[in-house]
Amino acid sequence: MEIPSIPLGQWIEGGLDWLTTEYSGVTRGISRVTQTGIDGLNDALFWLPPWALLLIIVGLCWWVSSHRLAIGAALGMALIWNLDLWDPMIETLTLVVIATLVAVVIALPVGIAAALSERLYRTIMPVLDFMQTMPAFVYLIPAIPFFGIGSVSAIFATVIFSMPPAIRFTTLGIRQVPKDLIEAADAYGATRSQKLLKVQLPLSLPTVMAGINQTIMLALSMVVIAAMIGADGLGSEVWRAIQRLRPGDGFEAGIAVVILAMLLDRVTQSLRKGRKG
Repeated sequence: MEIPSIPLGQWIEGGLDWLTTEYSGVTRGISRVTQTGIDGLNDALFWLPPWALLLIIVGLCWWVSSHRLAIGAALGMALIWNLDLWDPMIETLTLVVIATLVAVVIALPVGIAAALSERLYRTIMPVLDFMQTMPAFVYLIPAIPFFGIGSVSAIFATVIFSMPPAIRFTTLGIRQVPKDLIEAADAYGATRSQKLLKVQLPLSLPTVMAGINQTIMLALSMVVIAAMIGADGLGSEVWRAIQRLRPGDGFEAGIAVVILAMLLDRVTQSLRKGRKG
């Protein structure tokens, strides 16, 4: 006796076809806005000479952290410039910045709502588990029918992939605020919004920043993978090196990704520690 298989794949394809047909106008609008943002930020960063942008990055690292990070940033950026990977680095940085901003704008309200509502918390946690355990390459599949090949699809897939940590850490930070402080705010007659804005969010900021840090790291990793669907940047250099069997070029692009990841990680960690101080 043969048990018929569930046509799950067909159902998913049918759902994607229906969504792309019914909401094609919405996706085209989102695509135009996103592409305009990508082009605008790229143009602004390309307008600056490499040495000027390098000095800005070094100054930012010195301001938020220390001279050690500034020296490391100078050496790392100079190496990327020397390897002729400056333009792909700018394109990767643009994708990471835009994807992180979109992910954080969505994640913070959702995380706050989940922290304040037990029912929403129990509902959203399994969804986040599903999103974080799904292989990263799977997120590239629905991006193509919605937005086509290119950087917009990369942004879409990156936002979905990198958003869960920001939601989790925001929820965790607010729920870990000591109850005696909440009771003290209630005793002084604070409203729900006052407790959130003046007690819960300020005390949970270090945890929220840790979530944003994780979101940035996941966004960077996903942007590299998204080179498979036409995203520009360092990921495309790695993908091109794989296709042409040039391991040296691949390692050079990989080293540039590592340098960019370390800088973003150290800067966000310094901002987090600064908040603590």
